[in-house]
Amino acid sequence: MTKKRKHQEDFQKVKLKVGKKKPKLENATDTTFKTKAIQIPEQLKEDGVLPTQNRKLNIKDLLSQMHHYSPGVKHNALLGLKDLLSQYPFVIDAHLSNIISEVAAVFTDKDSGVRGAAVHLLQFLASKIRAEQIAPFFPLVSAHLSSAMTHISEGIQEDSLKVLDVLLEAYPALLTDRSSILLKNFVELISHQQLSKRLKSREKLSWMLSVNPNRRVTSQQWRLNVLTRLKKFLQAVVDGSSEIEDEGLQEQKDSPHSVRNPVCISWKVHANNQQHIQLFENGGLRPKINSSFRLRSLASVMDSAEKGLSSAENLKGFIEIIIPLLIECWIEASPAQSAPILGNLLESESQQLMQQVLSIIHLLWKLTKRHDETYKMELWLRMNYLVDFKHHFMRHFPYSLQETVKHKKKDSCKGNKYCMTSSNSVDHLLLNLTLCDIMVSLASTSTLQMDSGWLDMIRKFVTDTLQDGSKLNSKQVNRLLGVTWRLMQIQQNKVATEPLIKAVYTLYQQRNLLFPVRTLLLKFFSRVYQKEDLRTQRIRSRSKVLSRWLAGLPQQLALLGLRNPELSNQLIDIIHSAASRSNKELLQSLQATAARIYDPLDGALVLLPAEAQRRLVQLVYFLPCLPAPLLACLSRCCIMGRVSSELAATLIGILHMRSSFAGWKCQVQDNSVNDVDYFSFLFSTLIGFSREELTSLQGIRGKPHISQTQLSPVRLYLTDLDQFLHHWAVTEMICHSLSTVPSQSQCFDILQTGICKYLVGLVVIPDSTAGSVLCAINKLLDQACILSENLHKFLASCCYSLLYFLLTLDKEDAEHVQKRDVLWGSCISALALLPRLLRLMLQSLQVSRICREELPVVAQLLRLLMQHGQLRSHMITNEFLVQQIIKDIMTLKSGEVQEQWLTDLHYCFNIYLASHPQGPGPINAVY
Repeated sequence: MTKKRKHQEDFQKVKLKVGKKKPKLENATDTTFKTKAIQIPEQLKEDGVLPTQNRKLNIKDLLSQMHHYSPGVKHNALLGLKDLLSQYPFVIDAHLSNIISEVAAVFTDKDSGVRGAAVHLLQFLASKIRAEQIAPFFPLVSAHLSSAMTHISEGIQEDSLKVLDVLLEAYPALLTDRSSILLKNFVELISHQQLSKRLKSREKLSWMLSVNPNRRVTSQQWRLNVLTRLKKFLQAVVDGSSEIEDEGLQEQKDSPHSVRNPVCISWKVHANNQQHIQLFENGGLRPKINSSFRLRSLASVMDSAEKGLSSAENLKGFIEIIIPLLIECWIEASPAQSAPILGNLLESESQQLMQQVLSIIHLLWKLTKRHDETYKMELWLRMNYLVDFKHHFMRHFPYSLQETVKHKKKDSCKGNKYCMTSSNSVDHLLLNLTLCDIMVSLASTSTLQMDSGWLDMIRKFVTDTLQDGSKLNSKQVNRLLGVTWRLMQIQQNKVATEPLIKAVYTLYQQRNLLFPVRTLLLKFFSRVYQKEDLRTQRIRSRSKVLSRWLAGLPQQLALLGLRNPELSNQLIDIIHSAASRSNKELLQSLQATAARIYDPLDGALVLLPAEAQRRLVQLVYFLPCLPAPLLACLSRCCIMGRVSSELAATLIGILHMRSSFAGWKCQVQDNSVNDVDYFSFLFSTLIGFSREELTSLQGIRGKPHISQTQLSPVRLYLTDLDQFLHHWAVTEMICHSLSTVPSQSQCFDILQTGICKYLVGLVVIPDSTAGSVLCAINKLLDQACILSENLHKFLASCCYSLLYFLLTLDKEDAEHVQKRDVLWGSCISALALLPRLLRLMLQSLQVSRICREELPVVAQLLRLLMQHGQLRSHMITNEFLVQQIIKDIMTLKSGEVQEQWLTDLHYCFNIYLASHPQGPGPINAVY
């Protein structure tokens, strides 16, 4: 035992005790190390807490769940994404790439619930993301869409159409850029390829409609769903092509109402070389640039497959594939040949399918029109498809809708539970119109004899529809007028076109038509008229219906008035176009209706907006004659302020050009404007008030409307500023017209007679009328003119009344202060031109008859007259009168303290009159 223990001492076992630290081994490795943190503040900010939804999941968590194997998790992730992005829209921009890629990836998910949630999320995102934002990621979206459309699963194919609806609604331009791939997908959705038995080689494959019994819907309903999307897709392609005309008559290249950007030219300013008009060599909507250099188009370096339907070759290839399939769909949906009782009645689903077939063909036809060699495409279409179209499409034309009416208790069809009825509603009309549009595009003047059979069917249908078209909407009328126009171009003789125009006129005459419908009809008639007017050598073949339509336009304008300004503008444009072409029927009707159109109270001229007023004023130039009642209406329109002063000046200028005083070298229309009536118009417009209005003013007394003085028998009626400025602007144009009359003395005698007859003797006269009369006298007066004594006294009274009004005007009265310059200038000019007028005014200053408050005004007036340079010599001539007036004033003020105004009057008299300075002095009065 002892030896054994000694042997074990070399390897003694260390006994560990609880709670004691284990000793370190001698060969233990020291694993301790020290670290220091690196702090980046910006990185710490960016690593903040991301926004979460109600389940406390952020955007990264939700996107990561999109890869989960469980459909429920992916479905909840999509719902969570929509919830999160609706609460925090800014997250979309930060994670747009990841969101788009993950959502697009589940287009082909096996679970229908996941696909449905993806469609709803995509629809939500489409309303938040702009096209330019999603454009970089759209190839990925398009690739997933193509994968879904060509998937082997029927459910995925059906949901792919829902995705397509969202993208077509939100991003049509981006989707149509990849048309070459998507069009093939559309074909594969309803058909499959097979080797043609007629061809020995396997180079060309034909397509035939496919039937899949595993679908949840019938084959016809599935094709309807696919063709509906194909029609929307082609419509987006057509809308993206700016060179293609819109269907019907809305945007024709030669439309008379196409929008232009007019150049506004003021001929008065241009005549004075104050306005420069720049002319461009290559102007117009489509300039033709003659250059030997051409920039390479990006489309030229693209592969033909990438061009899509923008390539004529690709378009022709797609037409060759899709047209036979569409014809097969038509055959399946068309009325059964073995059911003669039904005739051409269609069930609702069949009618929808046939409508989509025709709409697709119509859009393809429109796409062919944008290529340069359009006539070759039309010839190719006619050669390949006219026979099939006549056989299948025109066989049961026209088509009507078959309705199933549910059984009622008191039904006239007692023995039948269901009763078949033919609906005359507008539901089936679009089908027939689209078919007509397609067929007439394949016809031409050269093929008229071969196509006469089915063209007569279309012509009869169009005529009947127009004659009973009170319930048509604008889209149907637009398509109907497009077919009518094409028929008129194919057969241009009067025998064929007159019934069509008459049918359109029957529709036009119906009441309560919608505004878009009425607009389309007006554009159609205007286009037909302009087309007919180009054939001037065929005057005898002019349409009577068209002449009747033109003759009714002025009356319609007079009745319409302000009820529809847009329609009134269109009527005015057409009337102006026909009047400028000297259409006899329209000018006669316009002459008969002119008094109602230019009525100063409720005529179209005073009711419509400014631009329409301008066009109506221009129409005055084309009127055959201008009788006195019409000129009276035009005068009232000028002076009532219902038209602008610039437009009134334009009207006065037009009447001057129509008068015998315009100075035409060539002979103008005889008796278009009588000289007496013309001078009556000028005088009435110069006065600015009618006889009835002047009579009513005589009973007004006292302030603030009347300015009166005891030294003048004329009292002034104070007009408001707007009326005064308008009247004065018209007065300047009237004076210009009067000054152009060759015999100025005779013109002055006429003006003098009018003033003495209608104004002399009135107690109250408007201030603008008094100023206008003085302005006209100053303009026309020359050495050969002799004024009567009554006119001298009347003008002297007007001058003093105006001067008294200006001198007693309160400076704070801003409205009347602006009248000062023009009225003061007219009075001073008249007193300077007529020395006797100044003497009569001074003689009327009998200060003994006035009150003491008016004495300072008389003294101020004398001072200003003496200081004025133009009146200096006349005042010297009347020195005795002035001196006598001053003595009378001194007599009245004797015994009182001499005021400053009296001192100033003595000073001016001594300076300007008592010393008799020679010639006009340099001092001019400023009141």
